[in-house]
Amino acid sequence: MPRKVAILIPVLVLGLLLDQASKLLVLAKLPLNGQVPVIHGLLNLAHVHNKGAAFGLLAGWGSEFPWLFFMATTILVLGVLGYLIWKLPDDQGLAALGYSLILTGALGNLIDRIRLKEVVDFIDVYWGRYHWPAFNVADSLVCIGAAVLVWVIIRDEKTADASNPV
Repeated sequence: MPRKVAILIPVLVLGLLLDQASKLLVLAKLPLNGQVPVIHGLLNLAHVHNKGAAFGLLAGWGSEFPWLFFMATTILVLGVLGYLIWKLPDDQGLAALGYSLILTGALGNLIDRIRLKEVVDFIDVYWGRYHWPAFNVADSLVCIGAAVLVWVIIRDEKTADASNPV
């Protein structure tokens, strides 16, 4: 089995299980717009629904357009990520991890959009009265995956610079 597939499969299975299980638990145990303090002054569990993108971006758009837009965009992104993973050389394990995390997060939120026509968010990070927009495990996977890819790019640039002195 290629290394990139050996990375993708467990990330996909574990990430989707964690994402969907956490959302189902929130749906079952916390009323909509309800909150439970976890770390006073920093973190709540807060059950909210998001019709927009990650962190509530574009959630204020009306009608069905946002749902169709985000469904189409996510499907396109999943296709591009699948292609990038497929074309990735097998020695690029860290890049495969980054792509796998992003793909898993996108798929987790797509499942919500198909099932509920919106995404369940529940992680509420705040400081005093300043709140970061609520997010979920899938959003976290996308952000961590993007950070991994940035690290890969920076690392590869430094390696390229070191091997090509002027």
